[in-house]
Amino acid sequence: DYGVVSVVLELPFSGDWDTLIRLGSRWVWDVDFERYASRLAREKLSRAASALVKPYENWLSEDYFIFHVCQIAGNPSASELVASRGERIAQIVRGEIAQLSEGERQEILQSRISYYPSDLAVIGWNAAFLYDSESGAEAAIQLLEYANSQLLEFRHYDELLTRELAGVYASLDKGTGMLARWRMARDARKLHTVFLDVTELTEHADNAIKFLSDMFSARLYKLAAAKVGVPDYKDLVTQKLRTAEELYRFMVDQFNQSRAFVLELMVVIILIIELLFLFGGKSI
Repeated sequence: DYGVVSVVLELPFSGDWDTLIRLGSRWVWDVDFERYASRLAREKLSRAASALVKPYENWLSEDYFIFHVCQIAGNPSASELVASRGERIAQIVRGEIAQLSEGERQEILQSRISYYPSDLAVIGWNAAFLYDSESGAEAAIQLLEYANSQLLEFRHYDELLTRELAGVYASLDKGTGMLARWRMARDARKLHTVFLDVTELTEHADNAIKFLSDMFSARLYKLAAAKVGVPDYKDLVTQKLRTAEELYRFMVDQFNQSRAFVLELMVVIILIIELLFLFGGKSI
């Protein structure tokens, strides 16, 4: 199983676009927020150590930056803001100070979504730009956080399946002799347990997003999940689950063949013993 700890660091800002671009680039590339957040999370969780069951020593982590702008001079609409400041928004989302190419700018701005004319969300793979009120942006921030938590979930399952499959391959490399096939039953049971657990948990992850009550939130989540890479890792997990299922069937078949051979051998031995007793009795 797995759990997610979310650490949110808020840095208030007030200034012009050039200042925000410089600060954004510094925050994205030069400041190690991830290490600070990890240390903070470990300090907090150490107080609840007695409540944790088999905690992991090594953690997976993802950092994501949200540039939330509440007010802009002139109160432009979303379309006006993209038309007048689209290039700067693209730089903020990428964490770049240098001017971006037209193609890169268009690629970034294609991943934008609005519900009202006055709000805007531009989603990137490691950062997002939000133009909305405090209350209006709350749902978008929560969905971005949830998308990143799902990315961690599928990364965790991907690593878990990778380790389990590596162990199975190592076991198979030792040979498929009689004793090796007999040991496959234990390895097959372990692999099948992992297969069932991961399958169930991935289904829960897929169903969890169904709590969204409106189509806009669902579209926003789908866009965010696609940008951070959730579908890619989900596909990797699905492929490895398919491989695990095929290996499980192969191992069970090998074990069943060995068991059938042993049973047949036992029957032959019993028949030989009976024949020995039979002929031995006649000779007497």
